[in-house]
Amino acid sequence: MKFLVINGPNLNLLGQREPGIYGEENYEALCQMVKDYAAAHGSTAECFQSNYEGAIIDAIHGARGVYDAIVMNPGAFTHYSIAILDALKAVDVPCIEVHISNVHQREEFRHKSVTAPACVGQVTGLGLYGYLAAMGYFLEKQSEL
Repeated sequence: MKFLVINGPNLNLLGQREPGIYGEENYEALCQMVKDYAAAHGSTAECFQSNYEGAIIDAIHGARGVYDAIVMNPGAFTHYSIAILDALKAVDVPCIEVHISNVHQREEFRHKSVTAPACVGQVTGLGLYGYLAAMGYFLEKQSEL
């Protein structure tokens, strides 16, 4: 499988920004982890991060016909980006939404995802392992996708 791993705002600051919530591993370590996991399963993964909504939408559009699955942590866009929701609906590439922290144990505004309805599922609160859990799901279900 070919995975596109999309990360939204502030995820480039992993390991620096609120390490008590998001952990101490940096963004490069996350990308290496998903690439290594993909390779160990005969697959590939490309990481993309942007703090800009339009760039994320362009990445989603560009996934059509190139990637088999998207694993996405939209960051704060989770809670208000109808444009990202629409982009996910517009492409025929299945997506799982991932959140490093358990958003349901945090502020009320983080409990609602407007992007999740366009996703196969959502993984929250498992730290960076959530990315691997999402990839593992797709690897197991790839014949059904």
